[in-house]
Amino acid sequence: MLKSLTSACRLRSIHRLQRIQAHMMSSHGEPEVLLDKVGRAGVITMNRPKVLNALNLTMIRQILPQLKKWENDAETDIVIIKGAGGKAFCAGGDIRAVTEAGKVGDSLAQDFFREEYTLNNTIGSFKKPYIAFIGGITMGGGVGLSVHGRFRVATEKTLFAMPETAIGLFPDVGGGYFLPRLQGKLGLFLALTGFRLKGRDVQRAGVATHFVDSVKIPDLENELVDFKSPSDAEVTKVLDSYQNQSSIDSDKPFVLDKHLHNIDRLFSASSMEGIMQNLKADGSEFAKKQAEVLSKMSPTSLKITYRQLQAGATLSLQEVLVMEYRLSQACMRGCDFYEGVRAVLVDKDQSPKWNPSTLEEVSEQSVDECFSSLGEKDLTL
Repeated sequence: MLKSLTSACRLRSIHRLQRIQAHMMSSHGEPEVLLDKVGRAGVITMNRPKVLNALNLTMIRQILPQLKKWENDAETDIVIIKGAGGKAFCAGGDIRAVTEAGKVGDSLAQDFFREEYTLNNTIGSFKKPYIAFIGGITMGGGVGLSVHGRFRVATEKTLFAMPETAIGLFPDVGGGYFLPRLQGKLGLFLALTGFRLKGRDVQRAGVATHFVDSVKIPDLENELVDFKSPSDAEVTKVLDSYQNQSSIDSDKPFVLDKHLHNIDRLFSASSMEGIMQNLKADGSEFAKKQAEVLSKMSPTSLKITYRQLQAGATLSLQEVLVMEYRLSQACMRGCDFYEGVRAVLVDKDQSPKWNPSTLEEVSEQSVDECFSSLGEKDLTL
């Protein structure tokens, strides 16, 4: 009986995956990513506004070769990347498709992460000015498409977060590289809690390089496109001038300003359990709130993320992405990722049943195994 139920579940998952993949591959008359040449600029537009420009494997496979082509093209001087529709730059990777693939052992669960991280690395090492207009929602996979590029322009509509610990994952796409390089323990705080930064605060935190009022973005883009062989310094000068003309929220302090000292103090423990102890012992409203937030996250994800950022602080982007590919496959083998996606994205009951259910039950050995080499299946960059 149990065997036939398992087979039926597996069959349903395969059918769901086939439907999702058919949906991913179909064009619906509109390309999912637009790759345009405007003057001497390559312009990438994520074009799935109805799903907040979620990044799928089809899009990755179009963007990556085009980026490499533009990098070596004497007629292309800069690359601009943006999202269609006004609501999102890119709200993340197409997690539901990856979930269905992981359940049935489909290769998409390897291919998606492998090719996405290869794209992240290509952006991180891109030789020409790469400018991301991160207006609207910018999370997960959208962060990977922008944060490793030389220039990231936020607007008052930007909403940044790395909310992966809430779905049994970890802040990937090079999160282990850029997050520990933010001021103090801010990156660790953002990684563990999934705290959302908005507008100008995205730049104040160091995630964006510039802040420009959204109404000025079309003019800025036109000016950048008209450039002839600009240096990084020339691009910086133009971006700085637009930032100087932008006044929205300039008088408001950074949302975490008064908490930065406490974040550094409370998140400086030598273990995830230590951070929780600090928060519970502190007694302040801020500490209580963070303890409450963390208590809802996957304990396994919290421990993996803590170790990921500790290690990533001293690694290159390439080394971090190799590490994160190992972690992605550990999450595919585990159960929290599937349960997190069910609770947050599918059933939306917001009540995941994590296994193990407490930090104390997540052994150091099980965490070690997540970081262990995949041998010939490791990511090579």
